[in-house]
Amino acid sequence: MRKFMKWIGFGLLGLVALALLAGVALYATTSQRLNRMYSLSVETISIPTDPESIRQGQRLFTARCAGCHGANAAGTVIFQDAALGVISAANLTAGRGIGGDPLTDADYIAAIRHGVDHTGHPILTMPSESYFYINDQELGEMIAYLKSTIPVDNPLPPTQITPLGIALIGAGAFGDLMAAEHIDHQAARPTDAQPGVTVAYGDYLVRVGQCRTCHGPDLNGGKDPDPNAPPAPSLTQAGELSTWSEADFIRALRTGRTPDGRQMSPFMPWMYINQMTDDEMKAMWLYLRSLPPQGQK
Repeated sequence: MRKFMKWIGFGLLGLVALALLAGVALYATTSQRLNRMYSLSVETISIPTDPESIRQGQRLFTARCAGCHGANAAGTVIFQDAALGVISAANLTAGRGIGGDPLTDADYIAAIRHGVDHTGHPILTMPSESYFYINDQELGEMIAYLKSTIPVDNPLPPTQITPLGIALIGAGAFGDLMAAEHIDHQAARPTDAQPGVTVAYGDYLVRVGQCRTCHGPDLNGGKDPDPNAPPAPSLTQAGELSTWSEADFIRALRTGRTPDGRQMSPFMPWMYINQMTDDEMKAMWLYLRSLPPQGQK
């Protein structure tokens, strides 16, 4: 019996050693990914300066970016855990970025469309798989707004991940946090969808609105990368939306309440999405109604 227990002990020690080796390997490979330098071709777009464009830029920024960077663009701490580390969304007021460094137009484009910061490194949690598709006009308006903002003093802890957090990122415990790895940075720009209450424009708005981040690549249900978030429902005709009207859909995005009076999860950013116009919401509705029914994942 004693010999048997001895071998059990050796086996457990062996498993612990293997787990430690796997953790070290994940840490090493993920550190390389985090420290990878991306060399991007310089993109140029027209940045407007007129008040109406800046106003539109503020509306678009609020709808798409305020959930992480704050309604005033002064940045927020989006994740903090003593064992895993901290991730901060940068203070972007007055044309600044990470560490308060001044940003060029090319820096903004690289960060938003490619998920790469002004030093060439990947930005954690930046949803550039979606933002890659933002058209030149809207991106120019968003940048114009950020460059017009007044400085806001909002000290933030720098993004810093512990060795355990790095290993867990490598293991996929938090979903895929590095969009830069999955973007074809040399790809031609997608064809722009013309604004209007159309299925094509609704497709564009759903794509750049990050809906697939939570609701899944086919919009038939998924999971927010935040481990605390509940499952996100299907947006196809197989889901709850099959019983909604267009008016129900718009009201839900404006108020955060479903037609049956249920309050949406706080992980559903309706309080920012409600910056969208009625026509934009109608276009999204048309697109979602065009999707074939798919079973909830």
